[in-house]
Amino acid sequence: MDSDDVRKRMVQRLRAIGVVNEAVLTALARVPRHHFVDTALVTQAYEDTSLPIGHGQTISKPSVVARMVELLFGGVNAGRSGHLGRVLEVGTGCGYQAAVLAALGQQVVSVERLKPLHDKARELLAQLRPAHLRLVYGDGMLGHPPNAPYDSIIAAAGGDALPPPWLEQLAVGGRLVSPVRRAGTSQQVLVVVDRTEHGCQHSAFEVVNFVPLRSGLGA
Repeated sequence: MDSDDVRKRMVQRLRAIGVVNEAVLTALARVPRHHFVDTALVTQAYEDTSLPIGHGQTISKPSVVARMVELLFGGVNAGRSGHLGRVLEVGTGCGYQAAVLAALGQQVVSVERLKPLHDKARELLAQLRPAHLRLVYGDGMLGHPPNAPYDSIIAAAGGDALPPPWLEQLAVGGRLVSPVRRAGTSQQVLVVVDRTEHGCQHSAFEVVNFVPLRSGLGA
């Protein structure tokens, strides 16, 4: 697979559907998505589809990764600094989005509750991981207080509501992007939270489909 050319075509498709942030597109052009999928699925690595990574989890569509990370850049702190600043990712999965975030953030902490996936991501990122990316095995619903506050928080799983620790760990001027189940339905939407000096402002965006957000640690 000539991954450079395939990634360039993937980025062209993302641009065509409305992704405009050049930093996000550059990061997606650099990170080898095929490195994070099973060998049997490598030919689908640059299609705009989610793929299974084991343990009931998936790697998100490139368009969804691009959309959520582009939304993060709308935060005051991110806009001011030109990068995502201090980032918390909830749900490392196989590590693909963590690699994208590491290309855009000043410091990235990624938390995974499933030990096999945490170990898998650590292995896959061993050759790519920059010094400012830290992988944590832990309960993502608790965030990661030791490195808080965060300028950017992004979640790869959706629950009925945003866990209070995430909001507590979001810096003033920071932005959070997460799927949340719409009340009274089984439908998830992307929710953006901006924290100001006066509190948190919530906005809802398009419908998405993520795995359920769960608490506790899994073997």
